[in-house]
Amino acid sequence: MTNERKTFTSDFRRFFVSGLKTLLPTLITIWLVMWVWNFLWDSIGRHIIWGIKIAQYHLGGPTAQWGHIDRFWDQRLPGWATQLIGVLLAVILVYLVGLLVGNLIGRTFWKVGEAAVMRIPVVRAIYPPVKQVTDFFLTDKRANQFAGRQVVAIQPHENGIWTIGLVTGAGPQPLGGGEEMLSVFCPNSPAAFSGYLMVVPRKSIIQLPLTVEEAMRLFISGGVIIPDAARQPAGSPGVPAVMPEVPARA
Repeated sequence: MTNERKTFTSDFRRFFVSGLKTLLPTLITIWLVMWVWNFLWDSIGRHIIWGIKIAQYHLGGPTAQWGHIDRFWDQRLPGWATQLIGVLLAVILVYLVGLLVGNLIGRTFWKVGEAAVMRIPVVRAIYPPVKQVTDFFLTDKRANQFAGRQVVAIQPHENGIWTIGLVTGAGPQPLGGGEEMLSVFCPNSPAAFSGYLMVVPRKSIIQLPLTVEEAMRLFISGGVIIPDAARQPAGSPGVPAVMPEVPARA
């Protein structure tokens, strides 16, 4: 009886892990798609639908009744259809904003708007760091200054224990006592879009032969996905021991 229980337990664990490995990539992908869907709907889509309701009410003339318009969107249309319309319109709006700031005139107007908003005290404290983070992750990697050469390893605690991070620029030099310092963003795993900042002496940083995309896969997988380039032993050709020059912040 004991042997049968052990056999059943081992088989159950083996097949459960096998099923988990099969389903997890699909489930995580669906979760991410749903997160983007809900974000677009809650942040933009529902407000666009509200604006459409108001426009219908004002353009309908004296015969327009708010109750009829509200009933059409909330009762006659299925909820998923309303959300689908809102999300599609949100995607179009985001595209149009990108199209606008993609040309010189639109970019100039956007910068003027940013300068005006930055005069608000609370916004002035929050907006710049948020913009830097989003620019870091969403900028075209072909033009991104944080390309593959900026993936590094540091030892924040003791010898033999390493942390992998991304160089984001020069660090506050007063902290180094005359020694050059670099700012290194160390993502959490598996939530790689959050993390912490470390200011490290340049001489203590080792560059890794990874691109940002490969490093992000390493973070998100918890170390399961290790690129072949990272498997090279330390000191082998192609793995520099020190960091190259990092341009100072403007």
